Amino acid sequence: MAGNNTVDLEQETGTEALPYATSISKSEINDLPLFRYEGTIHLIDNEAEARKAVKILKKEQVLGFDTESRPSFRKGDHYLPSLVQFASATEVYLFQIGQFDGIGVLSPIFGSKSIAKVGVALHDDVRRLQEIAPFKDRGFVEIATMTKQLGINNTGLRSLAAILLGFRISKGAQVSNWARSNLSHSQLVYAATDAWVSRLLYEKAQSLAQG
Repeated sequence: MAGNNTVDLEQETGTEALPYATSISKSEINDLPLFRYEGTIHLIDNEAEARKAVKILKKEQVLGFDTESRPSFRKGDHYLPSLVQFASATEVYLFQIGQFDGIGVLSPIFGSKSIAKVGVALHDDVRRLQEIAPFKDRGFVEIATMTKQLGINNTGLRSLAAILLGFRISKGAQVSNWARSNLSHSQLVYAATDAWVSRLLYEKAQSLAQG
């Protein structure tokens, strides 16, 4: 149980009862168990390994997607993404795109209509990646749009995970330096968790939409 709110809570919306809360507070999220991805993580920092990974990922129909950028502490400044994360059905791939021609190598995935790239706040991620190098973006699916259609008011990844999956995810490594060549273990787990949870959320939202 999370405060006065749980993912099993039934709320009346019109004449239909929903099997999930339509909103959640920070305190209620903090009462939930912490989830961390504990599966296989592939850290890719060169073009040869990236091309091998792309061949594997192109076989997937759905990929959890996210990016990480070095934080800016000055108003108006921002850094472009240093890391691109893809979660398949079984493992997570982290691409350090600043170490090689990351956009060029990943463009077949970015432009594929047959592979759903699913995540939260995708528009900003894609726009910033395209500032590095242009590419065609096809098959990107915004999870917050799906959950809004389910009547859920919250839009962030952490809130949606709490409402639909019943756990909280840590944001502790969010403001760390993602441009460094040697990422820490906590950074790897954080980045992998975000992509993995995005895929889980997509599957859950799709299941709920289909009834």
